[in-house]
Parts: sequence; C-alpha cells; structure tokens
Amino acid sequence: MSEPLLDGLIVLDMSQFLSGPFAALRLGDLGARVIKIERPDGGDLCRRLYLTDTEIGGDSTLFHAINRGKLGFAADFKNPADVDAVKALIARADVVIQNFRPGVIERLGLDYASAKAINRGIVYASITGYGEDGPWAMLPGQDLLAQARAGIMWLNGDHDQGPVPFGLAIADLLAGSAIVQGVLAALLRRSRTGEGAHIETSLLEALVDFQFEVLTTYMNDGGRAPARSQFRNAHAYLAAPYGVYETRDGWLAIAMTPLDRLAKVIDLPAIAGLAPSAAFERRDELKRAIASHLAGEPTAYWLARMQPADIWCAEVLDWAALFASDAFQRMDMLQTLIRADGHEVRTTRSPIRVDGERERCLSAAPRIGEHTEALRAEMGL
Repeated sequence: MSEPLLDGLIVLDMSQFLSGPFAALRLGDLGARVIKIERPDGGDLCRRLYLTDTEIGGDSTLFHAINRGKLGFAADFKNPADVDAVKALIARADVVIQNFRPGVIERLGLDYASAKAINRGIVYASITGYGEDGPWAMLPGQDLLAQARAGIMWLNGDHDQGPVPFGLAIADLLAGSAIVQGVLAALLRRSRTGEGAHIETSLLEALVDFQFEVLTTYMNDGGRAPARSQFRNAHAYLAAPYGVYETRDGWLAIAMTPLDRLAKVIDLPAIAGLAPSAAFERRDELKRAIASHLAGEPTAYWLARMQPADIWCAEVLDWAALFASDAFQRMDMLQTLIRADGHEVRTTRSPIRVDGERERCLSAAPRIGEHTEALRAEMGL
C-alpha cells in the first residue's frame, strides 16, 4: 500500500462522546496520528455510554468503535502543568478538535485564538450543539435533542405515529463528517499559505444540511409541510410504490418505479393505467394493494421477477444476513483489534479505499493515558 494520505499529520482529539471523536477517527483512518486527550479520572464520558450491557476491558463497545487507533494522553485541565503540556502538543500539532460547551474552552485557555498564538498554522475544529450564541447555545448538545429541534422527526414513521427519531446518532456523525470536510479543505489552503483556520459546525447545522433536499422543496412550495404516508411510509415526499413490503417469508423494499411497469412485472393490473398524479394522491391505497399482492409469494420469487425487469428493489436484510452475504464479505469491512491489555474488539473498518486498498487500523482504542509517558518523552513535554 502507498503512503497513507495524511501520514505525518498530528490530530489532537480534545472532544468526547461522538461528534468530535468521530471526526478524529476518520482523519485517523486517512493516516493521521490521533492523540486522544482525556482527563485522568474517568476519561471520556463515552467510556461509560453503554448501548447494551456488554463492555470490553471496562469500556463500552461504543467507545471502542469510535476511538480505535488513537493514542491516549491524560491531562487534568485544572492542573496548570497539564494545560502547559497540552499547549506544547498544540505547538506540534496540525489539527485540534474540541466539542466543549461554548465558553468552556476559552476559560481553559485552549480556544482557537490561544491555539493560533501558539501555532499559526493550526487547523482548529469546534463542534457545538446549536452554535456559539443565541437562546439555545447553552442547552445540552445531545443527538436526540438536536433531532427534536431540527424538524427531522416528522419525516420518519407513518402519518399517525407522531414524531419518530432516527435509530442512530445522525446529528453527531453528520457534524463530525462536516468537520472532516472543513479540516481537509483548511489543510489544503494551509499548504499554500501557511495559515491555519477555525472550522466550526453544530449538531443543528448538520441536521439542517442533511435535509437540504426536502427543505428546499418546503421553502419553494408555499411552506406546505410534507405528508407522511399512513401505510409503511418510507419518504414523506415520494409517491407509491416507494416503500417496504412484507412478503411470504421476509421483506422487500421498492424504490422509484413507474406503476405501469411494476403492474406488468408482478401481474397486478389494479395499479396500472392511472394518471401520474394518482401515485401520490392515492399513495396509501396503492401501497396497500401492492402489499396485499406481494404477501402471497416469498422474497426470492419477487426478486427473480423484478430485477431482470429493472425494477429498483432489494430484500431487507438484518445484520446477520448482511454479514453472511458474499457482496458484503468481498468488501472486507470488518476487523479484530487487540488492546494492550489483551482484550479483543471486533469492529468495522474505514469505508474509504485509496488506490484500491482499505487502510488497516493497527490498534484498539487506548486505555486512559496509555501513551502519556511515551508521548511526553518523544515530544519533550
């Protein structure tokens, strides 16, 4: 494999939970050396944020997933000597990532202005819940709460369900992804000018951007709110047959497909010959008719008929079925990492391939301060 894309860059991950650590993880996947700075008495609170009752070496599976490959550096921000050590790391670093509440990082003397005074070329990334000021600025920047304020819950679920959140921490992960984009662009500019930059986003901004297609429709459609389907809603703005349908032995997803073509392929004349507007105006009625028809045969039967006719469809897999599929196994997206204390972690790999190859992580998530002494010795702290 060729040299990693970000080889030689140092990233200081001063964040916790998901958004900042995810951004640092992705930069590490691209070859950067990531130093995770945690307080010595308990570390990142994500270490104790459990998705299930499973833990590995005293840490949650979530912490392991989002902090693989990082070096652990312990620093007590209430200790001036430790703050000085972090400032010395900033002098050597290329990127700093932090997601403290507004005002906290300034009180620590580790804000962008302070970092820039130490290192003119530093690329400094900040993530908040709702921006640096305004009436929501000091509210908890947590994923579910950001989803609640962003209007996004009204796109999920069926018409009568009320607001339905996503089953993933999408605000955190989208904000982290946005930070990575900004950081990479800032590093490119720095290579030309020597100047760093302050890259900022928030959970709310990331969720608004995530909705840019439907929000553009809403704003140019007289403020008319989207109407979720009453039956197996899959997209509030898309017409029948867009949805997920039960078959005799499983589930089948059908995307954008002309009703006449689908009617012919599955032998359901009741949905053929309709005006184009009927696909939306009669969405629930048509989807119920399709669902009743598809329930009579197994998923494989319908796939064998639909796929050769270029009907956009897919069987609905659970994780076990996905992992067992040849298509997924060919991607080589899973790996087993071993921490210094001997604990093994089965986790995912980077989704990015470079020159046909996927970068391999060399270590599991660190213990609190695992590499502090080695880093102090290396960097003369």
